[in-house]
This record gives sequence, structure tokens and C-alpha cells, in this order.
Amino acid sequence: MGRIFEVRKSTMFARWDRMAKQFSRIGKEIAIAVKAGGPDPTTNPALRRCMQNAKSVNMPKDRIEAAIKRAQGKEMENFEEILYEGYAPHGVAVLVETATDNHVRTVANVKSHFNKGNGTLGNSGSVAFQFKKMGVFKLKPEGLNAEELELELIDHGLEELGEGTGENEEDILVLRTGFTDFGNMQKALEEKHITPISAEVEWIPSTTVELPEDQVQDVLKLVDRLEQDEDVQKVFHNLQ
Repeated sequence: MGRIFEVRKSTMFARWDRMAKQFSRIGKEIAIAVKAGGPDPTTNPALRRCMQNAKSVNMPKDRIEAAIKRAQGKEMENFEEILYEGYAPHGVAVLVETATDNHVRTVANVKSHFNKGNGTLGNSGSVAFQFKKMGVFKLKPEGLNAEELELELIDHGLEELGEGTGENEEDILVLRTGFTDFGNMQKALEEKHITPISAEVEWIPSTTVELPEDQVQDVLKLVDRLEQDEDVQKVFHNLQ
């Protein structure tokens, strides 16, 4: 087991802005999960995952419950999930996951962000082939034997297990599985009574781009601009 590969994260958000954005993102994920599988987390694994992720960013319990209740209302917007592809400055590939109730507004905003950030919004399929869609589970390492866990989880779709770093620079274990095995891995961890810090679907780059620091900042400014858009859920790139 070694250090698992991680791309550079954007760190330009102020703490409270980041928290508000995280709450908004997870609120939309809860709404989508409830619409698809109902409000009971015991029978809705997607909702259970959303609730775990909400706890990982310290989203208050009453806000989680309010988001579930709101998602059951007839007046709740139906969010459409759309993936946009493009290039940041200096040839860095970018994927933008959105959840929107108005795709006309969203595509206009995303295109504007790319243009103002000296990037280019591409067509569907122009960038995604450079990434692999994977399930990513982050665990607290305390009480876990990583080598034993790796052997136990291979049959449940585990592709990579390694060490990583959490939001507060703490040591964590990172498990990656193919997208189609996401549910199998979630079930396997639940059966082992292991509660992940977070469980997300991410786009992992096949290859990465290394740039000098001044060019890195050009890329991260665009990433930050995209992340602050209200319709954007997550931004992925291949900047090392």
C-alpha cells in the first residue's frame, strides 16, 4: 500500500464560503436521492451516502432533516444532472458536474466562466475520455488493518487502496472502485460496520499535467470561479 495519487485542490474559497457551498451541494444531492429512492435512509443507500457526506462537512442535523423534508414537497425543483467538458488555460482538462433546474442558465454561466478564465468550453466527449469515473471512499485509519482490508474488499470491486490526506491535512485511507461497483463497496463497508468519512463519485484523471506555479494559479482561478457557481456541484481536472 502506498500513497494514493491526488490532483491539486483549489484552496481559494474562504472557510465560510466553502461551508455554504458544501451545504448547498449536499442539499441538492439529498433532493436527487429522495426523488429517486424515497426519504427513508434505511431503504435508500444513495440517501445514506448523502447523509454520511453531510456529517463529514459538519452539516447540522436539522438542516439534513429539512433538506429531506423539502425534497418530498411538490414544489421542490427537479434537478437535472449535466456534465460539461472543457479546457482551462495551458491545456488542463476540466470536467464540471452540475445539478440544475434551468439548463439554459447553467450552460450560459459555465461558458462565461470558461471564457473569463481564459479557458474553452468543449463538446460532449471532448475531455471525459481522459478520466475514469470511480467511487471514492475515505476512511479514518484508526482501528483498521489496511492490508487485511484490501484483501477483504477486492471481491467487492476494490481497485485501489492507499494513504491520502483529509480536509485538515489528517491521514486517511482512500478506497477507489469502478463506478459500477460503487453500491457493492458501500454495502460491503456497511456489513463490516465501517462508516466512511465520505463516499463520492469522482472523475479520476488517467494522466496529469505538471505546470510552473504561475500557470497553476491561472488554472486554479478558473476552477475557483466554476466552483462558486450555484449550479456547479463539483469540478475535476488533471492538474498535478
